[in-house]
Amino acid sequence: MPRASTVAVVTTAYPSYDELVALPSYAPQAVPTAFEDINGHLNIRHYVGIASEGLDESLLEVGIAQNWPTVAGHGVFTAEHHMTYLSELRTGDRISVRVRLVGRSARAAHVVAYLLDDSHQKVSYVMEEIFLHIDMASRRTADWPDDVAAALDKRAAADAELAWQPTLSGSMALR
Repeated sequence: MPRASTVAVVTTAYPSYDELVALPSYAPQAVPTAFEDINGHLNIRHYVGIASEGLDESLLEVGIAQNWPTVAGHGVFTAEHHMTYLSELRTGDRISVRVRLVGRSARAAHVVAYLLDDSHQKVSYVMEEIFLHIDMASRRTADWPDDVAAALDKRAAADAELAWQPTLSGSMALR
């Protein structure tokens, strides 16, 4: 008689919509028709783009402006991403990005950006990222400027006080 096989289903617990909605909102918008793909939902490249837009907005609070390369000679480059798609977004859905700073090293930062489906009150997409501080003159990594390092530390400490932990991929870490 053949043996019955079992399939193990691995589920990953992410912070809830209610936990995430308490964080500051970035890049709030409705999904535009132009971002829809042949499947009738938000195209994959726009999940990344919108989450990145929200992350960029959040970096203003730690002293990293969009024009940082031209006004200060500093920049940030992405080193790694880990992306998880949890639910589809459709044209017209209201969305926003929430960001949690996991930590930083002398030259890098580790964040998780959550794309929320505010229309249906659920988490749609999670983007974990490592980004690097770049000296734009040499185009090489460099230590964070003191003011930005202090602001990143303050933000990481505040985020560490949250009642929930970010779910991390385990595939990336600060060095």
